[in-house]
Amino acid sequence: MKKDFKTLDEQIEIFKSKGLIVENTEYAKEVLFRENYFFLNGYRHLFMRSNVDRRYINGATFEELYSLFLFDRTFRNILFKNILIIENNIKSIISYQLSLKYGYREKDYLVPRNFTANKDKTKQVLDILKKMKRQINLNATQHSATSHYVNNYGYIPLWVLVKVLSFGIVGELYSILKKEDQLSIADVYKVDIETLSNYLTILSNYRNLCAHEDILFSNKTQRVINDSKYHKMLNIPIMDDEYIYGKNDLFALVIILKQMLSDEEFKNFIEEVKHNIENLELNLHSIKIDKVLDGMGFPKNYFDIKNIENIRGGNNEK
Repeated sequence: MKKDFKTLDEQIEIFKSKGLIVENTEYAKEVLFRENYFFLNGYRHLFMRSNVDRRYINGATFEELYSLFLFDRTFRNILFKNILIIENNIKSIISYQLSLKYGYREKDYLVPRNFTANKDKTKQVLDILKKMKRQINLNATQHSATSHYVNNYGYIPLWVLVKVLSFGIVGELYSILKKEDQLSIADVYKVDIETLSNYLTILSNYRNLCAHEDILFSNKTQRVINDSKYHKMLNIPIMDDEYIYGKNDLFALVIILKQMLSDEEFKNFIEEVKHNIENLELNLHSIKIDKVLDGMGFPKNYFDIKNIENIRGGNNEK
């Protein structure tokens, strides 16, 4: 089925025909011109009567729809800068641990024997080392930090190489380390190897989502985090023997950040989130903020996680 181009006036008429109140047409046209009808329309679901009756609920306004859009943009920015903190931390920790043990020249640290001897991962080890060597070749002259070391010392130390590695590659690198190396890094966060590996994959996926301005607030991941003491201490409801929040939603990501950011960093993060949610609540009239929180996977008492002692390593309920 072909989708025809629609003018700004036609786009507004589509909104109105589905029951959305557009009080200021000129303002709505300006927003649609700058933000794109397709992107804005992606936030309609919380304001629809049902999945069957795809008309807007009584009283839903264009301003509310745009407020949710702006809320999600701000949330992405808050999340992105904090994921970048963790990305920098994990790169620093991995490069330090490996450089200390195996050396700081690429001919020392990019050697297959430095990684897992698991025969099932032999191909993976070679593939990841190939990716890292490719980044060395690509960035040897293009990136200021790497070119400095190549030109002045003739090699690129790992603590510089990680600067140009994607978060995804760093997560893959962690997955092929020897178990004792994985453990020494996981111990920094007081979590087990499998948990940290899972966290890195989830964080990398959310980093990409944020960088590409995809819808964030209602995103669900394929990966699920383990039940934690945070779930229990916040009294998150259970349905069918499973916590209904904090498993594969945004609150699961909050739990990850609780364990991987410093206490002060997490405090700043959750306070920014709270402020953003409160701003949105002021602009909602046809729906309650609880409906947004539910879509995010946030329990109503989400902010209480700020005051829970940082129980890094509390992956499984005791």
